[in-house]
Amino acid sequence: MKKREPASPYYPIFLNIRGKKCLVVGGGKVALRKVQTLLEHGADVEVVSPALCPELNRLAKDGTIRAQQRSYKAKDLHDALIAVAATDDSKINEGIAAKARRRGILINVVDDPKNSDFIVPSYLRRGDIIVAVSTSGRSPSLARKIRTELEKDFKAEYAQLALIADEVRSELKQQGITVDSDAWQEVLNLNSVAELLRQGENQEAKEVIIRKLKAR
Repeated sequence: MKKREPASPYYPIFLNIRGKKCLVVGGGKVALRKVQTLLEHGADVEVVSPALCPELNRLAKDGTIRAQQRSYKAKDLHDALIAVAATDDSKINEGIAAKARRRGILINVVDDPKNSDFIVPSYLRRGDIIVAVSTSGRSPSLARKIRTELEKDFKAEYAQLALIADEVRSELKQQGITVDSDAWQEVLNLNSVAELLRQGENQEAKEVIIRKLKAR
């Protein structure tokens, strides 16, 4: 019997952080990148650092983030869903990680996956569709390369197709019609549906999907 390769310790998951407190400790360019990603996904971001880079300073002044311009304190972790340790001092980062873990808060230590509960993948996004790539922290550069290659073939109409599929699913459910995954796969693979979406004929594409599913 062939021996199975040990699985990565990272469990693939998409986490809803909208409106949740996410703490970033650090005020430099690395912290800025983390803050921007969190803001893209609707997080309530708090930054703690004695000094802030100009971009973080602007975000704080216009109220986009909350900023505490001082050294980190353990109380800063209160009510946080996740925390990011992004200082240039490994000892401080380790201390943040230890305190966060004791409080049950998920922690990411920048450039230290072994001391992190989660790592952030390289991802591409089209509407509600997110495709994430991770090398389990071994090579972020390789993850970016793979993501870039995927982007070349990722069709723009997929974002609209996701919205239409959701509408169709809801309508069929209200009518008491159950459709198995194989039927969905067959319909979503139809070239005619993709072509209609490329032409902006979204309603027509929706009608084709409904008709095909009901005919099965």
